[in-house]
Amino acid sequence: MKTKGLIIILLTFFVLIPDFINAQDVLNGVYVKEKTLNRKPVPYQYLREADVMWSKTIWRMIPLREKMNHPLYYPESPIGDRMSLIDLLLWGVRNQGLTAYDETPGDEFATVMTVKEIEERFDAQTDTIWVEDINTGEMIPQVVEGEIRAKEVKSFLVKELWFFDKQRSVLDVRIIGICPIRESIREGAEEEDVEGGGTVDMEEIKRTKLFWVYFPEARKILASHEVFNPYNDAERNSFDDIFFKRYFSSYIVQESNAYNNRAISEYTIGLESLLEAERIKESIFNFEQDLWEY
Repeated sequence: MKTKGLIIILLTFFVLIPDFINAQDVLNGVYVKEKTLNRKPVPYQYLREADVMWSKTIWRMIPLREKMNHPLYYPESPIGDRMSLIDLLLWGVRNQGLTAYDETPGDEFATVMTVKEIEERFDAQTDTIWVEDINTGEMIPQVVEGEIRAKEVKSFLVKELWFFDKQRSVLDVRIIGICPIRESIREGAEEEDVEGGGTVDMEEIKRTKLFWVYFPEARKILASHEVFNPYNDAERNSFDDIFFKRYFSSYIVQESNAYNNRAISEYTIGLESLLEAERIKESIFNFEQDLWEY
């Protein structure tokens, strides 16, 4: 009887242990993803100051509500190895030493921001509220932990430099920095209108520039994280591919000018702003075309 019992225990041991080991080694797929994790950003062409015969600084807005830009906005919270652009930038600032900058007049990369300052821009700082005790009826203080709501970032402001390289005879562009724009409800507006799917006047929406990220510094992080591809899960681009190959929809909101680099919205309104943005875009295109004879 003792021998029979020992055999049953050993059989149970050898049957259950492999199941326990396999449960710890579950692969959510059929292969290990390594291509994107080990990907490096495509290096820029070497550029000398003497080779730049013309340049123009442009600021453009990437609205995440547009369907083409949805891969930059979704998922609203990380799903496995997938995350949105704002979640990736915040992860880089917290864990990878990515530098966040506070915008100052004339220079977007002059003042370094801390994580706490970024949380304050999200209104995510810890607060104390007074609530009623259900047992005594007295008001007691209760600490409420702040929470960063990344889904409130509905657009990105991009600073880029267009230039003509006479050494290669090409008009090229390089992104200098990226700034997430948070949209929130102004004080006094009816928040339930937004949460309930209703409409809110544009005047009631407050837009806040959260922080600037120096794009060349962020490229290593952007290149090692993939973006959802609706057509093929096996061939996904990285965030760096999206910006390097210009796979996004945007419109111009500002250009370098003599009037303190004023934005288009400061001297035009409505449809005139869109026409002015198209005029700036057309002027860059015409500059390149006018260099050649056909």
